[in-house]
Amino acid sequence: MNTQIPKHLEISTPGRICLFGEHQDYLGLPVIAMAISLRGKIKGQKREDKTIILHKPDLGETESFSLNDLNYTKPRDYFKSGINVCQLEGLTFSSGFECEFTSEIPIRAGTSSSSAIIVSWIHFLSLMADEPVVWDQQKIGELAYKAEVTQFNEPGGMMDQYSVAIGRLIYLESEPTLSVQSLNPNLGAFVLGDSCEPKDTMGILSFCRDSRLDIIRKLKVKNPNASVHNLDENADLSDLNGEEKKIIHGTMQNRDLLKKALTELEKDETNHELIGALLTEHHTVLRDILKVSTPKIESMLNVALEAGAMGGKISGSGGGGCMFAYAPGNSDEVAEAIEKVGGEAYVVTSDKGTILN
Repeated sequence: MNTQIPKHLEISTPGRICLFGEHQDYLGLPVIAMAISLRGKIKGQKREDKTIILHKPDLGETESFSLNDLNYTKPRDYFKSGINVCQLEGLTFSSGFECEFTSEIPIRAGTSSSSAIIVSWIHFLSLMADEPVVWDQQKIGELAYKAEVTQFNEPGGMMDQYSVAIGRLIYLESEPTLSVQSLNPNLGAFVLGDSCEPKDTMGILSFCRDSRLDIIRKLKVKNPNASVHNLDENADLSDLNGEEKKIIHGTMQNRDLLKKALTELEKDETNHELIGALLTEHHTVLRDILKVSTPKIESMLNVALEAGAMGGKISGSGGGGCMFAYAPGNSDEVAEAIEKVGGEAYVVTSDKGTILN
């Protein structure tokens, strides 16, 4: 039988920044995240054999494997896990693919470059399966989360995959059940600044998550109903040491700060100065309590504020990577200031989610 090779497909998916709820989603707390106008792309077509060939020119790498062997051979073997997750959904693949991945999103810098690739890959696979399916963006985000996080028991939450799949600005709750709300405020431009400092994402995530889960377990000994959702200033923290009390107070502060931001972002007219101030307050907790900032990130944030940005914070897990500043009226000046202290600056706005180009 003559099998026709389809024309190549091209899928693009944005990066993201977390406005509010950084280091909170993996605790089951809500987040507000925004897809940004820097995108990753996959283009590819079917092969006549069962080989998967993945070209990554940005990294100078090419990866290949066979559909006949989808056992994981390295940590975070995402391209295989993507296929496995799709197969669990009933998709079949009788031929391999040759693809190229390119990206405008800073790599390993706190802007979900890896999630953008995985979402693009899941989207590509859904349309190139033996019997193609058209999944909505939320479904693609769900499967990307399974491929990136649950398949490898990683410590991350759901924000990255759902944010880049769905696009624009979303409010996401993961507990008690998953709920995604699209927000449509009249936000202006942001300036993303890459410190170009390497970071240990998994190490930071594990520390920030595990330390707080340990604190909650301590509190549950005396109060079985204690959780990050219901703790308040009247909670009995007598079993915690000074550092633990500081960490749990910071977690409550950022939880409640997000609620203020959500109320503002749901209004017809957004108070831009208030959003900026809340971003800076959020960053202060991340810096002083979770210790995820660096001197260079602080320098970039300081000059951004001096250049007229309304506020800003670190982006992603921290310990390096990116920061961003809210600068709806003077983004070019803020970008220039960030670059003067050694950062790489990108003016970004809200963008659509994963699409077939």
